[in-house]
Amino acid sequence: MDLKGKAALITGATSGIGLAVAESLAKAGVRLVISGRRAELLAGHAKRLPDCVAIPGEISDAAFANDLFARAVAQTGGLDIVVNNAGRVATGPIDEIDIDTVCAMVRVNVEAAFRVAHLAVKHFRGRGSGHLINTGSVLGTKVRAQIGAYAGTKHAVEALSEALRLELAGSGIRITTVEPGLVRTDLHRDIAKKEGVLPDVAEPLTPADVARCVLFALDQPPHVNLPRIMLLPRDQAI
Repeated sequence: MDLKGKAALITGATSGIGLAVAESLAKAGVRLVISGRRAELLAGHAKRLPDCVAIPGEISDAAFANDLFARAVAQTGGLDIVVNNAGRVATGPIDEIDIDTVCAMVRVNVEAAFRVAHLAVKHFRGRGSGHLINTGSVLGTKVRAQIGAYAGTKHAVEALSEALRLELAGSGIRITTVEPGLVRTDLHRDIAKKEGVLPDVAEPLTPADVARCVLFALDQPPHVNLPRIMLLPRDQAI
């Protein structure tokens, strides 16, 4: 598949997986709209990536999400790809974890993810085609101690993705969930030292590893859909 000239919106593109996907798509000639919370970093990425526009904001804000889609469509003339990637992590024992932090995570990982999917599908329906990539996790299929709340949010993404796949069969719209294991990103920087929370893996995945899988899913012929792609570090036992 030739992706050159297609248009993509990527949420959570300030760093990590979202940024790596943006860089990979830019190399493939995709026109980009990137979004994230850190405006200065996002603007810097947009300057160095070809044909890229940055729209910073908080994706869990319903008004911003709606405005983001409207501006992205106006900027590109129509989106072919939406990478639903924004996410947060909160971990800890249930009697010690900060519940407000958990609720903020749920608003991004579930509420905002569902809202982005809703907006993407409505837009794709009008075009008769499109590809929604949801960033899940291996923890959307399993549970570990002290990370149950996060796993629950990713289980929700798995359920949404599978329901959308069934609802949209025959519509020309493709749904893919990418399910990485441990990835070396900013998302884990605050929990990396919490004993017993993250697995002891000598060589975690890199964001570029995940981006290759996203590109692989997008690069399939129109009649092929990859509902899910799980990738793990070779040494991660989970």
